[in-house]
Amino acid sequence: MSAGTDAVSDGPPRGRPRPVEGGSTTAHDLAVRHRLLLVLSGLLTLSLFLSYEGVHGDANPLRTSSAPAVLSIDTALYALGQAERDAGAATPTSDFQKQISVAAQSVAAAAGDDVGGSSGRQALQTVAALITVYAVKVQQARLQPEGDVLRQAYLSYATSILSDPGSGILARLKVLREQQRAAVHRQTSFGPLLWSGWAATLLLALALAGCLLETQLFLRRRFRRRYNRGLLAAGALLAAGLAVTLLFTVWTQRGMTDTRRLLDRPLAGRQLTDAGRATAAYLADTGLRASAAGWILIGGILVMALAETGLRRHIDEYRFRPR
Repeated sequence: MSAGTDAVSDGPPRGRPRPVEGGSTTAHDLAVRHRLLLVLSGLLTLSLFLSYEGVHGDANPLRTSSAPAVLSIDTALYALGQAERDAGAATPTSDFQKQISVAAQSVAAAAGDDVGGSSGRQALQTVAALITVYAVKVQQARLQPEGDVLRQAYLSYATSILSDPGSGILARLKVLREQQRAAVHRQTSFGPLLWSGWAATLLLALALAGCLLETQLFLRRRFRRRYNRGLLAAGALLAAGLAVTLLFTVWTQRGMTDTRRLLDRPLAGRQLTDAGRATAAYLADTGLRASAAGWILIGGILVMALAETGLRRHIDEYRFRPR
């Protein structure tokens, strides 16, 4: 009975599949695959998170600040151009004051969008003050008789305030507009660093998928189990998570690229209103998609937990198996 009992105790515990030949290396093979799965899962999680943030992290500032600022400055420039045309009219009209109001409101909106940081806000404050001075000089000119020298002097001074190439209102606004367009380009650019990050992410995803498949086949050969539920679940989560993040990234990057193309061309009149609606549509839901970055970390932890669960039973079986 003693010999028989010893013989039974050498086998795998009751209810567990009996390993086939090659058991002397099975513990080592399991440990290698276990470590490889965890390392690849961790690296993929980090790479995917950084690559995803590299695209989506700029979407919200673009939507809430940079794009509206470009449109506000373009609106101010267009309104001031219309005001300049009405300023020299022989008969005063209400259009001049209306355009000045639009320009002032647009400059205030651009300042609210934090254009260019503190230096940008100071520049916009200067522009707002100059717009007030410009409007006052035009109004003073209109109080003078037609053809009066003083009228022409006031209009000339107003024109220099508006159009001086170095320090005029239009020149200052154009500098700010170019700065904001440069910011839009930086935020929407999918440069070499992002390409490298996403290429590394896809390579790591393929490596992890291959490792999961090979481990599944290894367990089938050694333990005659057709499927390992933990590894299957890890593979399904990997495929679903990668597909969703890629889809979200394509949608966001396409919207950002469309926004950049729209803001790069000259806009005037009704085009400005249409551009505002278009950019809002292009960048809709980008904030929601950006918030999915946190789920990448959670998903990576789940993949590692599922891989651990799938292999732990077999690793423990050989670790504590009587020799």
